Amino acid sequence: MIEVRQKSRLLQIEQRVARFVRDKIEPRLYRAAVPLTVRHREIGGEPVPFAVGTAGELRPLPVGSEWGRAWDTSWLRVHCTIPADWNRQGSLRTGTRLEAVIDLGFTHAQPGFQAEGLAYTLAGEPFKGLSPWNHYVPLDGDAGDAVEFWVEAAANPNVAGSDVVDFTPTPLGLWETAGETLRYRLNRADLALLDLTVYELLQDIAVLRGVAAQLPVTSPRRWQIAGALERMITAIEPVRVAETAAAGRAELRGELMKKATASAHTIHATGHAHIDSAWLWPVRETIRKCARTFSNVLALMDDHDDFVFACSSAQQFAWMKEHYPTLFERIRQRVAEGRFVPVGGMWVEADTNIPSGESLVRQFTRGQRFFAEEFGIECEEVWLPDSFGYTGALPQIARGAGLKWFFTQKLSWNRVNRMPHHTFRWEGHDGSILFSHMPPIETYNAMLSAEELVYAENNFADHLTSSMSLAPFGWGDGGGGPTREMLAAADRQADLEGVPRVTVSSPARFFAAAEAENPEPAVWKGEMYLELHRGTYTSQAATKRGNRQSESLLREAELWATTATVRRGFPYPAETLDEAWRRVLLLQFHDILPGSSIAWVHREAEQTHASVAESLNHVIETSLAALAGPGDQLLTVNSSPFSRAGVAPLSCAAASLPARDAAPVRIVEDGTSWTLVNGLTRVTVDERGLLVVLDDLTTKRSLLTGRRPGNLLQLHPDLPTEWDAWDLDEHYRQQVVDLDDRAEITATGDGDRGVVVARRRFGNSTVEQHIVLERDRADVTITTEVDWRERQKVLKLAFPFRIDALESTAETQFGYVTRPTTTNTSWEEAKFEICAHRWLHVGEKGYGVGVANATIYGHDVVRDRDVDGPMTIVRETLLRSPLFPDPETDQGGHRFTTVLAPGADVSATVALGFDLAFPLRSITGAEVIEPLVRATGEGVVVDTVKCSDDGSGDVVVRLYESAGRRADVEVEAFFPYESVAVTDLLEKPVAVSLPEGRSTSLRLRPFELVTLRFRR
Repeated sequence: MIEVRQKSRLLQIEQRVARFVRDKIEPRLYRAAVPLTVRHREIGGEPVPFAVGTAGELRPLPVGSEWGRAWDTSWLRVHCTIPADWNRQGSLRTGTRLEAVIDLGFTHAQPGFQAEGLAYTLAGEPFKGLSPWNHYVPLDGDAGDAVEFWVEAAANPNVAGSDVVDFTPTPLGLWETAGETLRYRLNRADLALLDLTVYELLQDIAVLRGVAAQLPVTSPRRWQIAGALERMITAIEPVRVAETAAAGRAELRGELMKKATASAHTIHATGHAHIDSAWLWPVRETIRKCARTFSNVLALMDDHDDFVFACSSAQQFAWMKEHYPTLFERIRQRVAEGRFVPVGGMWVEADTNIPSGESLVRQFTRGQRFFAEEFGIECEEVWLPDSFGYTGALPQIARGAGLKWFFTQKLSWNRVNRMPHHTFRWEGHDGSILFSHMPPIETYNAMLSAEELVYAENNFADHLTSSMSLAPFGWGDGGGGPTREMLAAADRQADLEGVPRVTVSSPARFFAAAEAENPEPAVWKGEMYLELHRGTYTSQAATKRGNRQSESLLREAELWATTATVRRGFPYPAETLDEAWRRVLLLQFHDILPGSSIAWVHREAEQTHASVAESLNHVIETSLAALAGPGDQLLTVNSSPFSRAGVAPLSCAAASLPARDAAPVRIVEDGTSWTLVNGLTRVTVDERGLLVVLDDLTTKRSLLTGRRPGNLLQLHPDLPTEWDAWDLDEHYRQQVVDLDDRAEITATGDGDRGVVVARRRFGNSTVEQHIVLERDRADVTITTEVDWRERQKVLKLAFPFRIDALESTAETQFGYVTRPTTTNTSWEEAKFEICAHRWLHVGEKGYGVGVANATIYGHDVVRDRDVDGPMTIVRETLLRSPLFPDPETDQGGHRFTTVLAPGADVSATVALGFDLAFPLRSITGAEVIEPLVRATGEGVVVDTVKCSDDGSGDVVVRLYESAGRRADVEVEAFFPYESVAVTDLLEKPVAVSLPEGRSTSLRLRPFELVTLRFRR
């Protein structure tokens, strides 16, 4: 055992070294410095181009001056003459690098969450970003030369509130409410000579101190490092640091030369900057964040030949092409060299819980198409480090778009259960496989510190079969990217005793090596549910409603535009549709659609969805008009893949009156209850507005009782431990207020339709519900209109069905996912809030109930029992009201539609979901519209009909098996075509053309997605 005295000696050495570095070496990083002259021009509101920002009168901005209202921009003109004794051949300049050092008022908060800057040449070319820990600008010139450049300084406020996110409500999320206070002070603006030897010495010291800190005091290696560091500070003369720094480095060389152990883990380090496409800043600021970050990356590549940077999101590349074309061309050159590496193959790093299946398809096809057209490449790895859980449909979609690997780290955030593997095969719900990796370093913002590297090695779950992992490094979220200090750490830790080996690499090189080493790792089947951020299924209801509407309108617009093109030669509005898709796909980014951004972002999202809706409705209306022709015949348009109201799927027919032979809807009132009955269903509403009876008259099943009524609105406190807009913590269930006071009730009916209206107040809010039963329909429709004025509350709508269901079945992309209603294991218990798309189904053997919705995603399903027996409680999560990052989240009016389908099986519930998503349209015209295609096969759904992306005029049809069983399907096309082929999602053939003829036969596996291309 090491004696206390010896341990004290070690710690004293380390403390002495730390102080010497802080007090004597770090202040000598720059050998000499002179002040820069700074003049500036304030630009309020939205950013302006270089030519506009640099035109006009400039005012002095001396060091110490305040600048920058929140979200405004200052254009700084920076000038200095290089001093006479700084000539290139002089002793002062030898071993140095000329730099400008500019501190815009940086704090200790993370880069990207405060002031940022971008340096431009006088000609307007961006060349270096400025942020904390990276606020130098590389320059060139000799004594007497003028140094002059511009800095676009963004006064972005720290919405997070402090050095870390503290979730304090703030008005900073809107320009209008952010206030007039100047938020920053120019702290430094110098022209300086970076002492390269001192800089390298500091990197040596940082790495060795980092390694030592990971070792116990009993480790010989720690003592040897301490001895070398002590000799280093002895070798350096405090008043002559520049002259003696080389001697100090020489004392450390031996410890830096010691090799890693033979069995050391290998970490593939890839440069990265996870730039959120919006979050605590608006989209317009993300565009500038990309330019700053990518400028930094390109500058580092000029100095480091082995540096590789991985960049996801085709949208961010597209922004550079549009707004920074010269920067984009420099990126294009580095892409060609294999150093600036596009990854992910998606338009943005999307949420994968909420978007529709076709939306996820377009995320990949738009992304892969952009990368192919601009760079001649297609990505092979899905790159989603920060999305909030992963649908089991993703492997099939990704494989269909040409990707074979998957990367995330988000599941390391699980609150309860640890994922069993870091390297594994992920099997989707259809059986498709992605070779997958979660980095044991558990971050996408690594700094390559020894602490992180050692943690990754110790944390790695698969040492038995694998010897390597991936580590994305660089400042992220708000951008910034890698720094030269991170690259210095990677270089020194390439093969160093005490840490894993580090190799600067690309994701593709890592995945190829990992798969070759262990081609058949363990398998994870189905969705990867994140045990956190469950509130994102609900927050910002208007953004989610806009997304659902846009997805439906995009499908309709493509269907009818394609039909009009094929049948009438009507011009296909490819550009309009492509632009609509790009706008919607951006808004599916994983901090926009989930509802976790500032108010600015969500206000713009709602405006965008409204604009998209206007554009797409115009496409639909003009296409249908071209198809139907002028006339006054009343026609019914059915965009659903299921027959409705006597109209075939995907067609338009003459409108028909409701069937008169069906029993009319009767209303029976007894003073305290109102009953709607139509021969198929009986529903009774009591004076509280609750459903005390829901009877399936066909099977004589009673699904609700007065003891536990349905349509019960329940209000819970919603006070997450952290991550307000993101999290719905399980402890919310500990308190509940049932909104079961007496309501104001009215009832009306005309035989075809009976309606009971219930109105009530609660807190500061009001709600009006319409319970509707129609002739010849067994389902009950409930519309809930809420004027929501609550804070930190969650509103749920409960239906305790008299069904003993062991699992719930919820629509997901191209199929469904089943989840247990039991809590037998911690994995089951953690799924106390789940995501469903257009419908959810619960059932017992031989009987079930479908619950469809128009705009809702968050649900919970639990088992319960009382004296009447077991029940399954289905609750829709209607609204939340978190205060951060948007303190006004969801305040105002909302409308929700819920449809209860007694006796429905899963297939009937699928059709019901389409009913709600695609209401029948009425038009006038001269001709009915026959469908372009028809698919005949149980459970098979035609999801998409469109013209091909390449502009050839070919027709693309996408269909999937929806019921979770094998299916035979016949696909008929009712238009002339030369051939039909099965293609991938990029619309490239993957099999030989199928036999010619009007009908194409296919056999689908459960949940299989198939794309057919009809060549015209």
